[in-house]
Amino acid sequence: MEFSAKQIATFIEGEIVGDENATVHTFAKIEEGIPGAISFLSNPKYTNYLYTTQASIVLVNKDFTPEQKVKATLIKVDNAYESLAKLLTLYEQSKPQKKGIDALASIASNAKIGKNVYIGPFACIGEGTVIGDNTKVYPHTYVGDNVKIGNDCLIYSGVNIYHDCHIGNRCTLHSGVVIGADGFGFAPTPEGYEKIPQIGIVTLEDDVEIGANTCVDRATMGTTTIHKGVKLDNLIQIAHNDEIGANTVMAAQVGIAGSTKVGEWCMFGGQVGIAGHSHIGNKVNLGAQSGIPGNIKDGNQLIGTPPMELKTYFKSAYIYRQLPDMYKEVNALRKELNELKDKIK
Repeated sequence: MEFSAKQIATFIEGEIVGDENATVHTFAKIEEGIPGAISFLSNPKYTNYLYTTQASIVLVNKDFTPEQKVKATLIKVDNAYESLAKLLTLYEQSKPQKKGIDALASIASNAKIGKNVYIGPFACIGEGTVIGDNTKVYPHTYVGDNVKIGNDCLIYSGVNIYHDCHIGNRCTLHSGVVIGADGFGFAPTPEGYEKIPQIGIVTLEDDVEIGANTCVDRATMGTTTIHKGVKLDNLIQIAHNDEIGANTVMAAQVGIAGSTKVGEWCMFGGQVGIAGHSHIGNKVNLGAQSGIPGNIKDGNQLIGTPPMELKTYFKSAYIYRQLPDMYKEVNALRKELNELKDKIK
C-alpha cells in the first residue's frame, strides 16, 4: 500500500517541503533509507544522513533548517518521533487481522468468548474464563481458570496466565510472559523451608504492555497490581504484592522485591534492583544497575549503589578512576614524610 506525502502530511498535520506527490510504501532508518521509504530525523547526531539518504520522505521537527540541499521530500511536524509513532500505528492497524477460533484450540465449555476474538491452535482456555471483544490469543498460550481478559488485548504465543488473574483492556503480553505464578514465599523451619500458599491474584489495568519472558507474581493475599499505562521491558521480575504506579516504564532485567510500592511516571534503567517493602515516589528516575535499599521521595533522579544524585555519581566515578594514581602519590608522600621524620630524629 502506497501513501503520498500529501496524505501523510494531512494525517500528522505536517508541512511539506518538496514534492507533495512523492510516495512511500515502507519505513527505514535514515542511514538505511531507500527509494519508496519514509524515515525521520529527531536526533541531531544523525543530521548528516539527511543529505545522503535515499529515503523518499523524511519527517523532521519544525525548528529544523537544513544546511545543504536535501533530495528527499521533508514533512515538518512538532515532534518527528511522535509523528513516526502515529504512522507506525496506522501501518500496523492496516495489516489483515486474525479472527476466529482454531479447531485445535482447547476451550472450556463454560468460558465466555467475546466478539471478533482470535484463538490460535493449541491455546488452552480454562473454566469460567472471560475473554473480551477483539482480543487475540496466539497459539500455545495457557489461560487458566476464572481469568478475566478485557477487550482489544494481544496475548502472544507461549504466554501463561494463571488462575483468577485479571487483565484489562488493550493490554499486550509478549511471548514467554508469566502472569500469576506463585510469589517467593517460604517460612524457615528446623527441617527446611515450608511453602507459604500464595492465594492472591495479579491485576493488570488498561493499556499495560509487558515484554517477553517477564514475570509478575501473584500476591500472597490480595493483589499484585500493575496500574494503567505501565510498560515493562523483557526479562523483568515483579514480585508478590508489588504495586506499580500508572505510566511507569522499566527497562530490561529490573527486579522489584516483594511488597514494594512504585509511584506513577517513574523511569527505571536496565538491571535496577529494589529491596522489598520499599516505597518509591512519583516521577523517580533510576539509572541502570542502581541498587535501591529503601524508600525514595518524589522526583529524585538517582544512580548507583547506594543510589546518589547524578552529578555526585559522575564526580565520584571520575575520582574512582584516579584512585590508582592517587594511591601511588599517597605512598610517595608517606615515604617522603618518613624520611623527613628520620632526619629530624
